[in-house]
Amino acid sequence: MKASQAKAIERLYRRKVAPDTVVSHELSTELARLSHSMGIQIGILISRAGTIDYVIAGTASGISIPKLNRRRSHPGRLLGLRLIHTHLNDEGLSTEDLVDLTKLRLDMIYAISVKDTGDPELAYGAHLIPDDSGSTNWKLLEAIPTYAIDIRFDQFIRELEDDFVRKRAIEKVDLSADRAIVIMVCTAWNEMVEIRKAELESLVRAADITVLDSVVQKRPKVDPKYVVGKGKLSQIHIDALRFDANLLVFDHELSPSQARSIFNLVDMRVVDRTQVILDIFARRANTREGKIQVELAQLRYNMPHLVGKNPSLSRLAGGIGTRGPGETKLEIDRRRANERIARLEREIDRISQKRKLTRQKRTRNIVPVISIIGYTNTGKSTLLNSLTRSHVLTADMPFATLDPSSKRLKFPRDFEVIITDTVGFIRDLPDDLQAAFRATLEELSDAQLLLEVIDLADPHIEYRIQAVDDILKGLSLQNKPRLKVFNKADRCDRATAMQIASRFDGVAVSALDRSTLPALIERMQAYFLES
Repeated sequence: MKASQAKAIERLYRRKVAPDTVVSHELSTELARLSHSMGIQIGILISRAGTIDYVIAGTASGISIPKLNRRRSHPGRLLGLRLIHTHLNDEGLSTEDLVDLTKLRLDMIYAISVKDTGDPELAYGAHLIPDDSGSTNWKLLEAIPTYAIDIRFDQFIRELEDDFVRKRAIEKVDLSADRAIVIMVCTAWNEMVEIRKAELESLVRAADITVLDSVVQKRPKVDPKYVVGKGKLSQIHIDALRFDANLLVFDHELSPSQARSIFNLVDMRVVDRTQVILDIFARRANTREGKIQVELAQLRYNMPHLVGKNPSLSRLAGGIGTRGPGETKLEIDRRRANERIARLEREIDRISQKRKLTRQKRTRNIVPVISIIGYTNTGKSTLLNSLTRSHVLTADMPFATLDPSSKRLKFPRDFEVIITDTVGFIRDLPDDLQAAFRATLEELSDAQLLLEVIDLADPHIEYRIQAVDDILKGLSLQNKPRLKVFNKADRCDRATAMQIASRFDGVAVSALDRSTLPALIERMQAYFLES
């Protein structure tokens, strides 16, 4: 940039706009000619008093708004600055323009196209509006010459903010709560896509996160950097800003580099399905054993993501040779995490040994063990309560009960068994969770009978059954004796329930109705008497 050009840009700070004017034609002309002569986009941020607070020199294709000191915390208020900038081609507002408008909550934005002669041509404008649902949207204004912009700005912005305040007061949005957009990638549209989407939304809600929108993108393969591609991610970012979302949840497990790339582009918190499941487990763990298992899984998952986020943590930041102070801090964090993992693994080994001794004692006393398994949220804990008249916590949500419970069950033929409730299964259970819960899952290997609880009211019952089969194969338990228990028979007609149960040689029950349990008890008793 020449010295004369730099001085010309600095002189823009001396200009002033009347408070009732969006931008004057004279100022638009000066911006257009300066932009044309320099071959770059130029932008200005004008306050409501009409002063120019920021002047931005960009590139031929865009401008980068610096970090602004101005902050207006009330959710119904806008930033108090409007952006006027040039476009070297005759084009409307870009995606980046709309992101800036929404993210910064600008009062207004105008892009002035520049003619080949350097004069201003059409001006493309937009401003935010609150829609009926309380979300933020924008309104694109008619493209007109700069001299024809006749909006009475001071009155317009006052009325617009009053409208925002009224809509926000009606909606009463809790801005401190997590509000997410869930994102999936699929290679083909089929029933499995809907099943996966519904399951992800259910998991997100179980983590006390509000689902504002769901996005499913069809692609030949997952984008290696942004999962959904940069253009689609930019559009999702705009929607997130409109809906006041503060979190993006991906069904695809994100690599550390993908998580960083997405965060750098959207500047929002980004999590994947594994992190949501880990969060649910952390909320549900009540016993010391459960807390140890969850913490171990979290540490194992987070280790690859443990990187310095501050630029000062670069390996080349200084010091002797190429070792900077950031590397030292990062290595300390990693060493502490590894030490904690080693301690927790020793705790898990002790828990595993304790459980092994308990199982040996049961074997010596000839006490059979039945383990209740099944997909999450099928009613396993409710069935345990009904069979044993116990009071294990139950709730209609994924992973409502995490810590396993063991109760005694006495059969009519006067012998007892231990019946154990286990953590619910789910497709693609994270490897870190499977490893952390190995002490709990070892109980299944010593059970004489597995009660597989299946939700009869689930529209995707075949998928759930197959998912459980796959998980049991992964645990090398596919040959363990199993009795399928079709729960929630009260939610469908009796003929349908009996037909499905007969097809799989199972038993149809309602865990909430003890009068439906005798057939199940008889089947379990017959298994042990015959064996």
